[in-house]
Amino acid sequence: QLQLVESGGGLVQTGDSLTLSCSASGRTSSSYTMAWFRQAPGKEREFVAAIAFNGATRRFAESVKGRFTISRDNAKNTVTLHMNTLNSEDTAVYLCAASFGAIVGGARWDYFYWGQGTQVTVSS
Repeated sequence: QLQLVESGGGLVQTGDSLTLSCSASGRTSSSYTMAWFRQAPGKEREFVAAIAFNGATRRFAESVKGRFTISRDNAKNTVTLHMNTLNSEDTAVYLCAASFGAIVGGARWDYFYWGQGTQVTVSS
């Protein structure tokens, strides 16, 4: 099993940057893909970004390409989402997700383990 805990959310202004982190614990000796999703009030949970265990494959939603980057530090069992040029449409609860294996999926059902989420609010 994997346990995931997010941190770094907060209130920012349009155009600002913010960095989210997710710390994994449990069976971290195995290979696992990590991802970020987000869910705004009244909307479906949507994929944001994902990264393979070795970092070689990264995947982004079209809405964040060029603005967000994802990285991971396997020695610290963490994944980081750097968010730049934020706008009001980025306001959501951001959730960290993980799944054992090499598939870098973009769907909710690709991931078995989830964190509780961290709120990101972008004010105009």
